[in-house]
Amino acid sequence: MIRRAMATAQESPSGWRQYRQEIAFLAIFLLVLGGGFTVLSINWVNDHLVEPFTGAIATASAGVLNLLGQGIIQTGTVLTGSRFAVNIRNGCNGVEALIIFVAAVLAFPATWRSRFIGLALGTIAIQIINLIRVVALFLTGAYVPKLFESSHTVIWQSIVILCAVLLWIYWANRYAVRPGERTGDQEAA
Repeated sequence: MIRRAMATAQESPSGWRQYRQEIAFLAIFLLVLGGGFTVLSINWVNDHLVEPFTGAIATASAGVLNLLGQGIIQTGTVLTGSRFAVNIRNGCNGVEALIIFVAAVLAFPATWRSRFIGLALGTIAIQIINLIRVVALFLTGAYVPKLFESSHTVIWQSIVILCAVLLWIYWANRYAVRPGERTGDQEAA
């Protein structure tokens, strides 16, 4: 009995080694997160990737707002209506939330197929949430301007980041298949 307990104690890692997977996740997450925000800060990336992307968000937002009867005129990233105008800038384009989501998905121990599916679906979901954010903020500014600043800086930023985190948790618990694990489809083959 004592030998068996000693053998079990020797088999399971102790100290920081027992948290090796968690430490690896955190290290990869922080590296990808830092790398993503570093790349985002490069002027060329901002000018040639982020600004056109933000322009596309402005176009989609103007389309939705026009469907809602707002009569929006879009000039670049600026949306102008009869009651309010807003300029969609970095921080309002969903890119930061996307970087957090991408870092978490890439750091999580899962197959590359699961990661790719998570990244594709998560990117779409985050951008839909961000589109709702921009439309809601524009309408808030047009009809309840007193609430615009707090809605912009506190409420909607928190909602978009929280949604990115919740999407990752959902993906990690539901769809991420860890390398070496078998799914029901694989077992049947």
